[in-house]
Amino acid sequence: MGRGLRRVPVLVIVGAALVAALGGTVYAAGKINGRTIKVKSLPGNRLAVGSVPGNRLKPGALQGSALAPGSITGIQIDASTLGQVPSAIHADTAESARDAETALNAANAENARTVNGYEAGCRSGTRAFAGACWQTGASETALNAPAAAAACAAQGGELPEALALAAFSQQPGVTLATGDEWSSDIPSFTTLNSYSVATVNSAGEVGSAISTATKKFRCVLPLVR
Repeated sequence: MGRGLRRVPVLVIVGAALVAALGGTVYAAGKINGRTIKVKSLPGNRLAVGSVPGNRLKPGALQGSALAPGSITGIQIDASTLGQVPSAIHADTAESARDAETALNAANAENARTVNGYEAGCRSGTRAFAGACWQTGASETALNAPAAAAACAAQGGELPEALALAAFSQQPGVTLATGDEWSSDIPSFTTLNSYSVATVNSAGEVGSAISTATKKFRCVLPLVR
């Protein structure tokens, strides 16, 4: 028996071993596929680069920290899945602030008679001019200059300055009384209690008259809050 084994050529034994090895490899290649691999049996570092396409990954399988910087660009991101970024929120706030400021400016322009944050207006029979309320008509009674000044003071106002009265006389719908109106300006003194007072006529011309003369007048009153 021992002699019979010695007669088997070595080449035959080597050939048989080779066939057996090849047969096992072919079997493994034909029988092993992705389905036969158990979950988590292969670590990620055993996979060749590009061997797993993106559509084979489950949603959420990769966290942002696992991605290399610059590996994903804006083209590959679905913008509808992103929330509003902080800078955009601030941009909306800034836009709202501009709208609010525009509306506030418009309100202030509409209500221009505001003094120190309080709405102010003029009483009936007066109109706003030069930051105050001017009577639209002259007094019914002609008085001397001191009495006219006292009458305006009793109403909480005063006689207008001459140049301001001349400017007011040029406003639409304003007509000064015939024979000039008193102003508060005193251009000169002659003797004690005898002085001239500036007057303005219906044409807006400035003149003067002795203070004891009688003329009509109009008062300038403060804005009413």
